[in-house]
Parts: sequence; C-alpha cells; structure tokens
Amino acid sequence: MKMTWKNPGKNKTKKLPLTQLKHLPFDQQESPDNIRDDSTTINSSGKDAIGGKDEPMVDAVVIPEEDADHKKLSRMFEEQGNKLAENGHFREALGKWESAITLTPERAVLHEQKAQVLLELGETWSSVKAATRATELEATWAEAWITLGRAQLNFGEPDSAIESFDRALAIKPDSEEALDDRKTAGNLIKKRKQLHSGGLSISNNRFAVGENGNGP
Repeated sequence: MKMTWKNPGKNKTKKLPLTQLKHLPFDQQESPDNIRDDSTTINSSGKDAIGGKDEPMVDAVVIPEEDADHKKLSRMFEEQGNKLAENGHFREALGKWESAITLTPERAVLHEQKAQVLLELGETWSSVKAATRATELEATWAEAWITLGRAQLNFGEPDSAIESFDRALAIKPDSEEALDDRKTAGNLIKKRKQLHSGGLSISNNRFAVGENGNGP
C-alpha cells in the first residue's frame, strides 16, 4: 500500500506533559538551608541567618546551555528533513531526522515522520518500530496511531492495524484517515477468511496488502 508522506508538524501543536514542564509551582520542593563558602547560612527566605541581610536567591531549575543548543539544532535538522520529504527526497530526509532524533530522542513527531518515510522506502518493519516508538512517547496523539496502523497494514498484519486505527478513533472519532484505513484493513481480514474457508492456508494471519485492499 503506497502511503503519501505528510508533515504532521503543520497541523499539530504538541502539549508537554506536566512532568516535562519547568518551574511548576508544585514542583519546587523545600530544601535544607544552603551553606555559603564562608560558612554563613542562608535560610529559605533568602536572608542571612546571622545579620538578616537579603541575599539573592538562585533558581533551583536551570536548563543547561548545551541542552538548549541540542534542541535548536534538532529543530534545524527537522525542518531540513521536512523540506526534503516534501520534495520526494525521502532517504535524505531520513538522514536529517535521524540526526534530530539523536539530539532529542523524546520527540514523538520525529519518530512518526521517520515511520512515514520508511514506508515510502519499503522498509515496513523499521516503519512499524518507529511508529510504535512514537505511540509510546505520545499515546494520546491520533496521527501516531494512524501511522502505526498503516505500517502494520503494509507489514501484512491487518488485525494489529485495526487495533491501532481503533486507538486513533478513540482519540479522534472524526478522523477520515483512520476510518478509511480501518475499512481497508477490515476488507483484508474478510478476504483472508474467504481464503481460509476455501481451503487455503495462510500462516500467522499474514496477508499481502494490495493497493486498495480489494485486489485479487
């Protein structure tokens, strides 16, 4: 099944889970009094415990400059990969996204886009693995489940694909992509049952996917 690459970044605004946000009011834990180099203690209010002088407070959560640079560089690689994929240069796009993933492996969108181009390149098993990783990182993103379902469908696993499409529809019930692809997977399962009833043996429920799921 030929899948057309799409850029999910154009219509998706990612929301970081609370555990990834910095400076949350309930994330700051009370810590013991700090000790200065001259052994003068500073209490939690920021005043010198001896002289009562105001002392500047140091933010407990600091984003390393190196981490910020990695994210910026990752975004650059992602944008370069997007342009390459839009122009049909899938292998080159894959290389850019691999570089981005190395820098920011926690971003689900990179794994999902990687899964899409791997489908275009005919590397279905690698596509299944990349799409699975995207759903693990962001289980409430419907597009990730759709891409996983398509990868599973191309891999010849329509039963697993239907489960993925159902997960997508549970999140986004009006998704035409998920509905259409689920119908294709259902047609393949029906045809497999017909072949079984006709005396043909298909091991492990595997089925070769045609262009529309209704071919001979």
